[in-house]
Amino acid sequence: MTEPDDDNGTPDAGVPVLAVIGRPNVGKSTLVNRILGRRDAVVQDVPGVTRDRVAYDALWNGRRFTVVDTGGWEPDATGLAARVAAQAERAIATADAVLLVVDASVGATTTDDAVARVLRRGEIPVVLAANKVDDARVEADASSLWRLGLGEPYPVSALHGRGSGDLLDAVLKALPEAPLEQTEEGGPRRVALVGRPNVGKSSLLNRLAGDERSVVDAVAGTTVDPVDSLVPLDGQVWRFVDTAGLRRRVREASGTEYYASLRTAGAIDAAEVAIVLIDASEPISEQDQRVIAAVEEAGRALVVAFNKWDLVDEDRRLRLDREVERDLLQVRWARTVNVSALTGRSVGRLAPALRAALESWEQRVPTAGLNSWLAAVTAATPPPARAGRAPRVLFATQAGVRPPRFVLFTTGPLEPAYRRFIERRLREEFGFAGTPIDIAVRVREKRSRKK
Repeated sequence: MTEPDDDNGTPDAGVPVLAVIGRPNVGKSTLVNRILGRRDAVVQDVPGVTRDRVAYDALWNGRRFTVVDTGGWEPDATGLAARVAAQAERAIATADAVLLVVDASVGATTTDDAVARVLRRGEIPVVLAANKVDDARVEADASSLWRLGLGEPYPVSALHGRGSGDLLDAVLKALPEAPLEQTEEGGPRRVALVGRPNVGKSSLLNRLAGDERSVVDAVAGTTVDPVDSLVPLDGQVWRFVDTAGLRRRVREASGTEYYASLRTAGAIDAAEVAIVLIDASEPISEQDQRVIAAVEEAGRALVVAFNKWDLVDEDRRLRLDREVERDLLQVRWARTVNVSALTGRSVGRLAPALRAALESWEQRVPTAGLNSWLAAVTAATPPPARAGRAPRVLFATQAGVRPPRFVLFTTGPLEPAYRRFIERRLREEFGFAGTPIDIAVRVREKRSRKK
């Protein structure tokens, strides 16, 4: 499997991809629906209904993977059939394993033989599905498919589900290690209340809780240890962690401040969403930006709360708008709330903002819809050329949530500016307000054919 290529040079643990191929009308789409456990792929008893490659999210034995349904593949096709075959070949180029579907009731045809020869020359793992084995009498026909030279044929009935479990077990063995399905954790949602010293974090926590949960003092740095508080807010119980102010980078801190910074960083990592509190009455500082960057780097949902709004006059509001536009440009996706911990102004708006940010943090885009959108975007604005050659975006999948992670399969590296363009358009189309998004690029190199 080709390792993903991204700007950081680190492999991405993306969801593996299975391409389902075969000649027309062997039951590929019916088998895809059986794998998915739902009727997503269009099925009709007429050859050629599926023409484009269509991707779906699949789950088996707690493991997630992506299934790409393709049109009928005929190596010597012409006209429209040739374009359909080209889509199937492109699906193979972007896949980690191939599921070849053969009609066991008919046996291997000359087209099946030609497809098998192509697959044997490649290096990609192949699972052979002998479809339409609706009862034991047809199983003997499936054994004749050993002659294709692709290993054991797995008898299956896509229509009735017979043998589908054994087939899916073989698929998981052929695919790279698939990520476990994320299960929702119980208990209150975890909120880290962070910001530089003396912006009013403890005051806000006390206001939300309705009592003195944290010590409040005009001296900066009163809070050192994170303090957990279960706070009923807007009909829901939240677990708030009031943390020490992040004064400077952990490696630059010393003594008590060093350990306070470590515990604060740990509180961010343990949280699901963070409220970054900023003193609206003062200019946005480098420390404020550093706190926001720490939350973003940790991949947590984010709400920016501008505190001490009772001290903000009209002139300060105009200056603050300019500061936000200039200094918080990298997190313009964050949800913002203007509050006053002292007077209680608008603190009730925090709970809806937290819920909306968490919803975006856990949002999943269906793979089919994602790729339909991506095809339109890249067709209208193709990636810029690098070294005289323009890369193509072949396919995309959402590799995970919390935060949302996407993988683009391409024929070459993408410029950072184009990746930012994709992220901006992704947010315009699907939302994701309140959460960072990670976009990785996996370059698919051409496989050399063995002669």
